[in-house]
Amino acid sequence: MSHASPTGMFINETHTDAAIWQFRVSKMLLEGQTQFQTYQICEIPRFGKSLFLDYNIQTSLLDEYIFHECMSQPAMTLHPNPKKVAVAGGGEGATLREALKHNTVVESHMVDIDKELVDMVRDHMKEWHQGAFDDPRNTMHYTDARAWLAERKGYGFDVILSDLPNPHEEGPGQMLFTREYFQICADAMSDDGVLAMQAGTASENYPECMASCIKTLESMDCFAHVAGYYGLVNTFFQPWGFVLASKKHDPHALTVDEITRRFAERGVKNRYYTPRFHHACMTLPEYLVEAVQTRARILTDSAPFVWTA
Repeated sequence: MSHASPTGMFINETHTDAAIWQFRVSKMLLEGQTQFQTYQICEIPRFGKSLFLDYNIQTSLLDEYIFHECMSQPAMTLHPNPKKVAVAGGGEGATLREALKHNTVVESHMVDIDKELVDMVRDHMKEWHQGAFDDPRNTMHYTDARAWLAERKGYGFDVILSDLPNPHEEGPGQMLFTREYFQICADAMSDDGVLAMQAGTASENYPECMASCIKTLESMDCFAHVAGYYGLVNTFFQPWGFVLASKKHDPHALTVDEITRRFAERGVKNRYYTPRFHHACMTLPEYLVEAVQTRARILTDSAPFVWTA
């Protein structure tokens, strides 16, 4: 496709049946289709270079660091010595990048089903992965993340980061937000392992997915501590939800001084998830607390969450 004039092209994203968000494209850099999804990389005023998958915005240079620090840093920081890490999904390589900031990591595995997309990202989205794919500590796996983790029962991952697509009605993502999937993760984790996941919007308009993830993880005996948290992701026009589930370590017990010390020892510098901001991220507004109590349900393979637009 030829480059469009700054006012000639838009990408429309159907948010819900109530709202469609429209992004003005100033320059189309690349577009195509893999076996699994369509993609566009384009320049958007104020947001900068951005990635769309199936016409849904995934990330922009404006604030990708906010999403990816939230996706990775709380779990990595909570674990006192994270050596073995698995990243499920996260095709841009930025979740992996954030995990590898921690010099404690000796072994990481990134599992993404779409090799074509990752190959494209390697060349065209270097600002995101910053070489993380080729870090000598990392091994890439191009397969289904749930099946891959199921084969690693007892492997002892200290941290698993589940950066997987939302459970849309037409997609396979539904089985990545269920009690059975979370048990697979727990079985592949160390005795004091930490799981973090992206859990969809944390907005008042549509909190059920995040709330149900929290409720489902809280229902499981293998996790002693479950904490929902969120990041203010301008690219998504809303706060974005994440859930941390820990077998042993309590995220609410982490102090500013302890986080500061761990960052210093591990060589970590962040722009959004900072020691001062840890407890702010972890403090949910009342509407989310209420949603967990009144609108959430336990998600299972037989009754998964289905995200309808």
